[in-house]
Amino acid sequence: MRQLIKMLAMLATITGGLWYQGAQAAFFGYSRPLGAQVERLRLESPALPPLAHAIFCLKYPDDCRVHRMAFRRSHVVLTPKLWAELSKINAEVNRSIVPEHNYEGIAGDKWLISPRAGDCNDYAVTKRHELLAHGWPSRALLLAEVVTSWGEHHLILVVRTSDGDFLADNLNANLRPWFMARYKWVRVQSPRNPQFWATVARTTA
Repeated sequence: MRQLIKMLAMLATITGGLWYQGAQAAFFGYSRPLGAQVERLRLESPALPPLAHAIFCLKYPDDCRVHRMAFRRSHVVLTPKLWAELSKINAEVNRSIVPEHNYEGIAGDKWLISPRAGDCNDYAVTKRHELLAHGWPSRALLLAEVVTSWGEHHLILVVRTSDGDFLADNLNANLRPWFMARYKWVRVQSPRNPQFWATVARTTA
């Protein structure tokens, strides 16, 4: 009986190790064979920023300036350490804000950092704020307005890395590649300047 238990324990250890290696490969290498057109959102023509974002920048001016000191490469190299940091902040913000639907439409569209309760806008700007505070460059943290499959406008955070663009989204607990979300893309912040926005090129991804 003891031998059987030992064999099962060894099998569980081996299986767990293989699963962990597979998960790491999925996070850090899966997208490269798909090509750059799938890895990264392609921005197109300039677009007007959301009115609420202009108001947000008046209230939180430091979150709307260019932060470029922490990383000198063109893209953030997604190491296991940075992936863990990104995952932790994404999960912590999702837990810390009580979801509260905005029934007032544009008139009630307030973007607040770390409120007790809030909607998708508050989750997105809070995640971006926290990542900026941890030294992530502004060009890698892009707010994006999308439309959900049920027709609701929704704000998310696009995180640009050497392994592609990932979404930090309060409607999904997991970080995921941008092309896995069934959203219609409306506009995205420009990586050159957080106060500028652009449309997204159509894609079949």
